[in-house]
Amino acid sequence: MRPESEQDLSEMVRATVAPLRIMGGGTRDMGGPVAGAVLSTAGLSGITLYDPGALTLVVRAGTPLAETQAALASEGQRLAFEPMDMRALLGTQGVPSVGGMVAANASGPRRVQAGACRDSLIGVRFVDGTGAIIKNGGRVMKNVTGYDLVKLMAGSWGTLGVMTECAFKLLPAPETEATLRSAPLSVPDAVRVMSAALGTPYEVSGAAVDSEGCVCLRIEGFARQVAYRTAQLQAALGGDWQVLEAPESVALWRNIRDVTEFAGLAGDVWRVSVAPSAAPDLVARMSCPVILDWGGGLLWFLTPEGVDLRARLGAFAGHATLVRASHVTRARMAVFPPQPAALEKIAQGLRMKFDPRGVLNPAMMG
Repeated sequence: MRPESEQDLSEMVRATVAPLRIMGGGTRDMGGPVAGAVLSTAGLSGITLYDPGALTLVVRAGTPLAETQAALASEGQRLAFEPMDMRALLGTQGVPSVGGMVAANASGPRRVQAGACRDSLIGVRFVDGTGAIIKNGGRVMKNVTGYDLVKLMAGSWGTLGVMTECAFKLLPAPETEATLRSAPLSVPDAVRVMSAALGTPYEVSGAAVDSEGCVCLRIEGFARQVAYRTAQLQAALGGDWQVLEAPESVALWRNIRDVTEFAGLAGDVWRVSVAPSAAPDLVARMSCPVILDWGGGLLWFLTPEGVDLRARLGAFAGHATLVRASHVTRARMAVFPPQPAALEKIAQGLRMKFDPRGVLNPAMMG
């Protein structure tokens, strides 16, 4: 099924008597396997409003993300949250879409400075599991009364509704960027350095540890500002640092964002979110390759196929998501982190409210 309008989508959902597998660009093959007819949002494409002066964009959910980013770049603007492209890591084809990005709350290294996808999302339109068309938010930021459905839809993976349109606040694109890269460090030392860097006034927009154990710190802005802040950050941190200029820096952060170091390698990939101070202990519990992002708040583990990382790690304050694994593994193991009973009750209540028949991506999130 491929609706060409919001009304078409509403009628298709209302008429369905069987589960639907919601698909945007088809690049984020995650979650529990969904058995159902494919409903593609690719026909819901196009930018409906772009006001560069107001730093505001409204775009249909099926619009290719690259098309959207090109339009913003032509005006010297960008989406603040640096959405991850999962094709290399997951071995998928297709074209990332705006709706898929929002459904996954896809957020990259710049989250430490600019927040997540949901923090830039200011409005949504979607069709719920009954076929009703729902709108929440709009073109400007304002106080929210009642349900904040904008934030609720980001990261819902199509289980509460099929998005048809999204509105974003934007940021100006920087003139240039540079990255400081250290020699290999132990994880405790790396987290300490990243925390120190993020605590400086030099506006670090990326703090990660690559697969070689090197700390990478990014600074963006006007050329003169970047040169000054880079020098000041080096002086504040001490030690020897390699300086990567714009082309090399851009490539480095694209690889960190997309976890390309693990692309094509055998094994499962897990995404673990924790307080940065907890990262060294969790890494020490596992003897497998790891990449750190968000100053140590995001850990990517490459484990042997079928390994239950949650069981191996034991109790910890955070959550682990199985990002890449076979369908067999994803069918027998919870992909998304189990929730406490109280939160699970709320989640089930929301699904019953927005999809009482259970037709939207059933089993996707367990």
